[in-house]
Amino acid sequence: MDRLRAAATTEPGRLRIIGAVLAALVLAFGGVTAWQMTDRATAADHVLKRSQPLTRDAAAVYRSLADANTAASSGFLAGGQEPQEVTRRYRQDIETASEKLATAATSAEPGSASAAAIAELNRLLPQYTGLVERARASNRQGLPLGGAYLRYANEKMQTEMLPAAEKLYKGENTRLRTDYDSATPYPWVALALGVVALGALGWAQRRNYRRTNRVFNHGLLGATAASTVVVLWLAVGHTVARSGLNDSYEHGVRSLNVLNDARIASLKARGNENLTLVSRGAETVKVGDDQVDKFDVAFDEQMGLLAGSAGTPGLLAQASELADDTDGSTPVSDATDAMKEWQKRHDVARERDDAGDYQGALNKIIGTGDDKSTGECFDAVDAALDKALTHERGEFEKAAESGRGAMTGLAPGSAAGAVLAAAGALLGIGRRLSEYR
Repeated sequence: MDRLRAAATTEPGRLRIIGAVLAALVLAFGGVTAWQMTDRATAADHVLKRSQPLTRDAAAVYRSLADANTAASSGFLAGGQEPQEVTRRYRQDIETASEKLATAATSAEPGSASAAAIAELNRLLPQYTGLVERARASNRQGLPLGGAYLRYANEKMQTEMLPAAEKLYKGENTRLRTDYDSATPYPWVALALGVVALGALGWAQRRNYRRTNRVFNHGLLGATAASTVVVLWLAVGHTVARSGLNDSYEHGVRSLNVLNDARIASLKARGNENLTLVSRGAETVKVGDDQVDKFDVAFDEQMGLLAGSAGTPGLLAQASELADDTDGSTPVSDATDAMKEWQKRHDVARERDDAGDYQGALNKIIGTGDDKSTGECFDAVDAALDKALTHERGEFEKAAESGRGAMTGLAPGSAAGAVLAAAGALLGIGRRLSEYR
């Protein structure tokens, strides 16, 4: 310590200390920048390649299960010989749900809520399909027991399977939000170190000028230039990346979430509409002083989610508000128009059923006879929402790619720039030291 204290009283000793501090500051700046940007780039990569695709798969599980339930009830209403298209749709939905569950299982953390939801769905899916097959077999034989099996299958879907699928979907959405929160914060520590390093380099050059009257020290000037480039690259690059990622969330993820909710609500509404005719009033709930069909009440609830109420925008209105271009808003507008027509045709079907005209109501629901069916409207809503989802998914990927691309090379580039700056500082100080030898 005495030797160090003595060395600090001489100009060469002070220069050595200044050089060491400058090199340490610049290297610390580069190291922290590389560390923080590596973490943010990894999180941004997860948003694009892991979290959002897994959220999409979880939504596909939910949608496939709800659609399979709808297809099962539609086929049941058609009679003993189900339409081939309905059977194909049901099987495809079950296969899709199974495949997406397998994909989700490989990425779920052991012991997490998502892993528990996946295990629950894998346990319930064979039970559900078994009940549907029993309902079909009884229906082909003309046995009323088929309707009971189908209602039991629907109850298992609504009370056990879809809540588990929703838990999986929300869990993956939470993981996606966590990755966004890790990717978007400004690297304040790195920026602060960069400003401190630039200030120290500026002070060292001013000190050099005042003691020697030499305007420039090439080494220190090079170190300042390299540090300035890294600071500007860090500030501008992360700002651009943050903007792209925030845009991908605001105009991609939020729209996708609302559209997924709207599509699921329409599927649930269609399934309940079918089950209203399957049950024929076998299950009722009390609304006010009246006993009304349980499935018709559930249909109205789901349509209320789509259409909204006074002062409360529905899911379709929210999706339209979030759409920021014509390609996104037009399919939502088409879905809204189809939903309104669906409601009108449904009211006609209910009037016929309440009047005792079951066949007339059936014609209005599944399209047998000359009536324009509610099934056509449901298909139009589903197709329009699928088109909107495809567009918004593309918008998300474009913005997320832009945000992730802005971080490319920042971590290794900042490390390399810091090494160059440290070398320049040491060379500049070494040049002054050589004058004392």
